[in-house]
Amino acid sequence: MTTALALFSGGLDSLLACRVIQAQDITVKALKFVSPFFDYDLLDRRQHYCADIKARYDIDVELIDISAEYLEMLAAPAHGYGKNFNPCVDCKILLVGKAKELMAAYGADFLITGEVIGQRPMSQRSDTLRIIERDSGTDEILLRPLCSRSLKPTLAEKKGLIDPARLPHFSGRNRTPQIELATSMGITDFPSPAGGCILTEPLRAARIRALYQMDRPELRTPDNIRFLLQGRQFQLPSGAWLAVGRKESENSKLERLQKEQDLIIKSANRPGPSGLLRFSTGRDDQRLAAAIVAAYLKKNSAPLQQMCLLDHLGRQETIAVAALGKEESQTLSW
Repeated sequence: MTTALALFSGGLDSLLACRVIQAQDITVKALKFVSPFFDYDLLDRRQHYCADIKARYDIDVELIDISAEYLEMLAAPAHGYGKNFNPCVDCKILLVGKAKELMAAYGADFLITGEVIGQRPMSQRSDTLRIIERDSGTDEILLRPLCSRSLKPTLAEKKGLIDPARLPHFSGRNRTPQIELATSMGITDFPSPAGGCILTEPLRAARIRALYQMDRPELRTPDNIRFLLQGRQFQLPSGAWLAVGRKESENSKLERLQKEQDLIIKSANRPGPSGLLRFSTGRDDQRLAAAIVAAYLKKNSAPLQQMCLLDHLGRQETIAVAALGKEESQTLSW
């Protein structure tokens, strides 16, 4: 039985790549790589996610945590960054290269991705696709079934494992052909196009760049990256970090990110934002962080706000602080 190993993002293109290969009686094993920058939360519901993809699309998928390799690559990507801190080409090289390493374990004959030539300006140009093959060591074993008819034949095609005439012929940024193909396959609940990589977003990319510019590799951990991607961010004079939720969903995420030495900070007597304080050096940091969180309480005209500090065991302490002015708070933002 011929087996293909797929890079599965969960988006429409990777879904279609899997299905058009399955249509040629080839077994497809899908790998969904996760890191703090994409889909890390799925690790908390791994079994449910994999079962859902199988039930909805008949695709067997496995989650692979590539955080350590990704964070190391991000420090110095060989092909540089995009407009912000996005290492698009090196990201793809890393993922494809990792999939190649796993081919033997899955008994795979070749790799597939959902890439479409011309769809993305940095990582899906024809010259860039060749660079990805070369630097990942996947020349001739990486098949891009949605646009393979525009590319040189791979070994799977040369050996007759794949009939290229039965594959679609997509190119460019127009999504209509993919949507039409999905509909013809009876797939109507496909995901909406992704909004883009977090590292292409100016604000959050700037935070991650600042972290790497600190030249403190020990801080480049998945937990710290996830912290920096949530809510309003502040760096206190001592070097302590504070994140403040802007909405209920961010409050919940911050509370789930609490580690042993962290403190959750929130109003003791009314709804409002949650803050997460990390790397606190003592009481001064706690009081300043509480004053910043208090600044984002609605109707905070009282001279003192009662703020609750909760440790990772749920033990709490209430302190009274004057809310810091928002303008003063913003001088500490990053």
